[in-house]
Amino acid sequence: MDYQATSKYVRVSTRKVRLVADSIRRMKPDAALSYLSAMPKAAAQPMSKVLRSALANAKEKQVKPEVLTMKTIEVMGGPVMKRFRAVSRGSAHSYKKRMTHIRVVLTDENPQG
Repeated sequence: MDYQATSKYVRVSTRKVRLVADSIRRMKPDAALSYLSAMPKAAAQPMSKVLRSALANAKEKQVKPEVLTMKTIEVMGGPVMKRFRAVSRGSAHSYKKRMTHIRVVLTDENPQG
């Protein structure tokens, strides 16, 4: 059975979150949590929150965390806030503040293969 958790509108760019997600994709959830707690990236904290939430959802169904494995980690782009910075001669430079949606799916089934 699958157990999932989603976090939406995380104020870190999608590219930065994907770097963190790729580093923990093949790990067991318990090992990934300890790895994320020592990781010096800003995206590690929201990723660990989503992973803890997925583990709590599995625990609610009386599943032991030792048998769980990562099925998927989806990192999707969210909405973008457009801002600008005033510069000389009355003009402006625009930039984008990006958001991310994170979805973690854990499974207790044996991988095929």
